[in-house]
Amino acid sequence: MPSDLIVLNVVGPFREPREPAFSYDYSIQRPDWGTAQGVRVKVSIELELDYLKNSILAIAGGSIGQQLRINQILSRAISDKKLEIADADGLLADRRDVMIGPFADDSISLFRLLDEWMKAEQAVLRKIIQDKTGL
Repeated sequence: MPSDLIVLNVVGPFREPREPAFSYDYSIQRPDWGTAQGVRVKVSIELELDYLKNSILAIAGGSIGQQLRINQILSRAISDKKLEIADADGLLADRRDVMIGPFADDSISLFRLLDEWMKAEQAVLRKIIQDKTGL
């Protein structure tokens, strides 16, 4: 069943001050909600971003600016997918503000879905990176 979740706005990435993570703030709405709700999605730099960048895509080299842009592209893609996974898992069913942390510890079972997506989208992500950074 397709989700009726509507993403109204996304802001980020923000560097989390006390943990090695980037975060994105989403404003989401469902047709039966009176107002939009906030969702913060955190992307672990080591467990999610570096895993995708180094282990799956094997991206190496590039200028500092290219590496910054690659991190922005990949962290946003991960964040969008994590929001989709959380919605499918029912975490966004209630009308309340939610924080989706790194898929580790208590939510490690959700990492499997993220990992499958990373491997399936490998060619697409490489193409986006090549088009936007030249690497």
